[in-house]
Amino acid sequence: MNDRNEVDRLKDLACEMRKKLLYLCGHYEGSVHIGGDLSMADLLVGLFHHGLHVDPENISMEDRDRFILSKGHGAVCMYIAMAMRGFFDYDEILSTYGKLDSAFGMHPCKVQLPGVECSTGSLGHGLSMAVGMALSARYKKQGHRVFCMLGDGETTEGSVWEAALTAPSYKLGNLIALIDRNKQFMTTFSEKPMILEPYGDKWKSFGWNVKEIDGHDMAQIINALDSLPSCDSHVPTAIVCHTVKGKGVSFMERNIGWHAGSLSLEDMEQAIAQVDAARCRERSVTS
Repeated sequence: MNDRNEVDRLKDLACEMRKKLLYLCGHYEGSVHIGGDLSMADLLVGLFHHGLHVDPENISMEDRDRFILSKGHGAVCMYIAMAMRGFFDYDEILSTYGKLDSAFGMHPCKVQLPGVECSTGSLGHGLSMAVGMALSARYKKQGHRVFCMLGDGETTEGSVWEAALTAPSYKLGNLIALIDRNKQFMTTFSEKPMILEPYGDKWKSFGWNVKEIDGHDMAQIINALDSLPSCDSHVPTAIVCHTVKGKGVSFMERNIGWHAGSLSLEDMEQAIAQVDAARCRERSVTS
């Protein structure tokens, strides 16, 4: 049973994250991958503020959980989740994002930003790296987990399924894949060019423990994280998170044009107001 106070705390953080994402999108001169950032905002709040064993004061501690953002174009969402956890300041992201030599590039770079486990951006490779890290932890008899966030679009690539086949073969129960199943690619909806359903059954057939959740329901998110098998188990877990691209902003939701873009100040204010209003309605219902 979830602690209602914890669910409410995380919902408030997710609301704050969305507003920070939209504020950056309204002030950055270039495009931000805002659609996919908004689809995984709740998931990254659940991870960085509840599920991940990490310490911003000791980013290299040996027993920390590892997190790989395979969908590297969602980097700004990860940066903000980390900033809200205390790894660095949001204002630093806001003032330097996307600039030459910034630690906060459009894709994450472990050389530029301590606390990032892997440099990513070329889609389809994150799960392979996660398999290697989980296998290394097994050989070293370490007790941490390795989490990998993938977009459903990149799971059309063969390298993902090679990694998915490898993980159960090596009994990597310390490996967790979270799939942002927003059912959109960059220029079209996912089932048009490539039929992915039955999606969860594909992972099951490769030998994974599969959970399917609403990726915007914070209670379901933390239930999935809290009920993970122990790190010494033999079956990796895939959490298929059903989400909406552009979640929380009416003119962005399921809108192909908002894979990436920038906001005028007027649209930014409208979007932030919508996010605020939605959270206020939630509070009034549960109070």
